[in-house]
Amino acid sequence: MGGPAAGPTPPPQATPPQPPPPPGVNPPGAYSLPPAAPSLGMADNMAGALCYLFGFITGILFLVLAPYNQDRNIRFHAFQSIFLNIAWVALWIVFGIVTLFFNFIPFIGVFVSLTLRFALGLGGFIVWIYMMFKTYNGEKVVLPVVGPLAEKQAGA
Repeated sequence: MGGPAAGPTPPPQATPPQPPPPPGVNPPGAYSLPPAAPSLGMADNMAGALCYLFGFITGILFLVLAPYNQDRNIRFHAFQSIFLNIAWVALWIVFGIVTLFFNFIPFIGVFVSLTLRFALGLGGFIVWIYMMFKTYNGEKVVLPVVGPLAEKQAGA
């Protein structure tokens, strides 16, 4: 049998790795995704809801921060949060003065005063949660007195 000698076969030659193409150039047969739209870092509904989180503090914060203060919707919620908080503090002061007179009535006056303060506090808490919830879900709620003022200021 005079065939060729069967010996170990040499390993296949490995091709050296190719350097990556320069930025913006795709290798043949490849495709690239379109460039992503610039992101503000946070969704509009989340930023709008956060405007109400700490009242006028977060409202002012979102009016000052650069990417958010150009969005009319976020500006509206920031202004509405500020105006709502100012109205809430003014209402609380007036209500405190009015309920001060109830305290002069021995038992019923104190009870009525505490009940009304609790009702006002609970109402404020419900409005606060409602505004954050609706704004987070993408709905625009314009409050009766402060809403038109906020729309005028925000240019919405």
